[in-house]
Amino acid sequence: MRVWKQLLISLGVISAGVLLWGRFVPGANAMLEATGLPGTLVAAIAPAGDGEAQGGREGGRRGGFGGGPALVATKKVAMSVVNDRLNAIGDGEAIRTVTVTPYATGNLTEVLVKSGERVEQGQVIARLDSDEQRIAADQARVARDSARQKLTRIENLKSTMSTAELQDAQTALQAAELALQNAELTLRRRDITAPYSGVVGIISVNPGDYVTTSSAIARIDDRSEILVDFWVPERFATSVRVGGAVTATAVARPGETFTGEVQAIDNRIDQESRTLRVRAQIDNPEDLLRAGMSFQVTMRFAGDLYPSVDPLSVQWSADGSYVWRVKDEKVERVPVHIVQRNPDKVLVKAEIAEGDQIVTEGVQTLRPGGAVRTAARERDQQTTSSVTEGS
Repeated sequence: MRVWKQLLISLGVISAGVLLWGRFVPGANAMLEATGLPGTLVAAIAPAGDGEAQGGREGGRRGGFGGGPALVATKKVAMSVVNDRLNAIGDGEAIRTVTVTPYATGNLTEVLVKSGERVEQGQVIARLDSDEQRIAADQARVARDSARQKLTRIENLKSTMSTAELQDAQTALQAAELALQNAELTLRRRDITAPYSGVVGIISVNPGDYVTTSSAIARIDDRSEILVDFWVPERFATSVRVGGAVTATAVARPGETFTGEVQAIDNRIDQESRTLRVRAQIDNPEDLLRAGMSFQVTMRFAGDLYPSVDPLSVQWSADGSYVWRVKDEKVERVPVHIVQRNPDKVLVKAEIAEGDQIVTEGVQTLRPGGAVRTAARERDQQTTSSVTEGS
């Protein structure tokens, strides 16, 4: 394409852009007049409405360019708290869970509990065949009694027995007592007992089954308290403390709230999810909760306090975001760093204080140090004038 054609196309695009800007951008008419362009050209590019044309003839009071102060709407800065609440989903587990296995191999002769039954610590839940072990224990008891009797005879005949014979008899009695203890221990281990109190799960064995030391007889859950593992964003890592209060709602029991506290905190952030694992302990005195339940966990913190401004007040430039603050009927530009953006407010980090007036409307024509009139003050003045005239 020839150069002159490119120039014509570019000129056409620029002209169309200027016309669109002049038609739709508020205050365009006043801005063009301020540049010194002829009135006819300004009217062709940005025709002014009746009010705007009159405002331009009166010194640009609406646009802020003709010497009069610009009319703006403002809203006061409020303070808002963030990071004061944490909601997370967690999984519940019994405070203690054990899969009971036998100490020895053999055939089951009895299963003494049922699935879902509550057992106490030390209660026998199943038995292995123990005839051989019972005989061995009886033999060890007989050997112990025999050794004791022999030692008694030697002690009674101490004058005629040597010291070596007495010591041998004492050693034999001690060995017999140890053998009896071992036999009785082996016999006791044919009884499979609960290591602590809890509720028995589904039992998958039956009398007559041959079991080994790796066979699962029953699973017992101590659910007097429930442990809930949940994950929190890393920004809460320094806020969560062991012993901190926790409230939880079970998905299976909506409307009921359970209280507890943080029991443990992991020592590192997961690099993939950028979250920290936390474990809470929840009391379950009425046995309403079960291991494996899903929980909605809530924690509260002091939080961080930041100024909040109207979303319309935040402007952008090459240097970043900023707002216009009205002070002594003049505006100043204040840089802000956005902390959190919400539909109705924006939390910022900036050198502004609660109660400061921030411009929300009429920002297009503002310049640092420019004089402004606020819509609220205008309304107050009109109200006062109306009251005076009525009097």
